[in-house]
Amino acid sequence: MSSYAKFLKELLMKKRKYFEKETIEVQRNCNAVIQKMLPPKLQDPGSFTIPCTIGDLEVGKALIGLGASINLMPLSMFKRIKGLELKPTRMTLQLVDRSLKYPYRVAEDVIVNVDKFLFPVDFVIMEME
Repeated sequence: MSSYAKFLKELLMKKRKYFEKETIEVQRNCNAVIQKMLPPKLQDPGSFTIPCTIGDLEVGKALIGLGASINLMPLSMFKRIKGLELKPTRMTLQLVDRSLKYPYRVAEDVIVNVDKFLFPVDFVIMEME
């Protein structure tokens, strides 16, 4: 039981007395909310893209997924990249609409070149339209 729930239970069962004027010390972040000292809310910057190269294929602008936990690549793009090895997978992807999708294969440790940086990335290859 949370401390707040416990407090309410004690208050309702009259095990704890309610004082009209009680001083409660609030933390810094609560204080900012109460005094309306929060910084102004900015516009949504939207999605952003970066130029990158995967293998020998130059991808003009790749969409950055902030916090994405899986890297998807269409099968059509995979076929244009030479020298990648595919491995079978038993993975199942559940989409937001609760439908299930089964990947074609997985490509592991694919070198992705972003500006002057090289990253080894695992891609899930999907048959997409």
